[in-house]
Amino acid sequence: MTLPVMLFAAGFGTRMGALTASRPKPLVEVAGRALIDHALDLVDAYAPPRTVVNLHYLPEHIRAHLAGRDLLFSHETPDILETGGGLRAALPLLGPGPVMTLNTDAIWRGPNPLMHLASLWDPARMDALLLCIPPQNAIGHGGTGDFTLAEDGTLWRGPGLVYSGAQVIAPDLLHTIPESQFSLNRVWDRIAENGRLFGVAYPGQWCDVGRPEGIALAEEMLESGHVRD
Repeated sequence: MTLPVMLFAAGFGTRMGALTASRPKPLVEVAGRALIDHALDLVDAYAPPRTVVNLHYLPEHIRAHLAGRDLLFSHETPDILETGGGLRAALPLLGPGPVMTLNTDAIWRGPNPLMHLASLWDPARMDALLLCIPPQNAIGHGGTGDFTLAEDGTLWRGPGLVYSGAQVIAPDLLHTIPESQFSLNRVWDRIAENGRLFGVAYPGQWCDVGRPEGIALAEEMLESGHVRD
């Protein structure tokens, strides 16, 4: 059974500078195509029952770009709700049960991340399954990583793997956060306390396109499979 998918597309994209002064980050182009179109290629191949796109910054641009596609929109207004609040607001559109989420500011080279997650999702043991990137395969991303992967597959905060922006999550704990605006990090921490936060390392390459320099790195990765140091 395929799961519904939510694409995060509401952010301001401030790290992109002038590139997002008059357009939302999901419409920034990599290899001649908008970032959100690259993400939708992955979604279309997975063929979920429903796909929801959340909107806030310049929403009319994204709606116009995606006109005619079989998508649902969760418009966050007047305030942006962050990842946790945004996902919770979209649940009436997504439907009950676990959902997949995917960021729209990354480019992938390798197995379809949604299919990869779906093949490993085990709701009997997991409340969330995060797809993570080994640092050597996280192009354009610095730092020491976000999570440590234990031998039993559970995730814990600490250096090691980089969170990719792709996950499966059961939505129940979203309803325990009193604020309307909150990060998914708060939910993951509660899931981890219960021993039900799991992760898996992605076997391909992934490029962060959160900054302007990520565009050239992503294009080089797609073209050749090799990137500059």
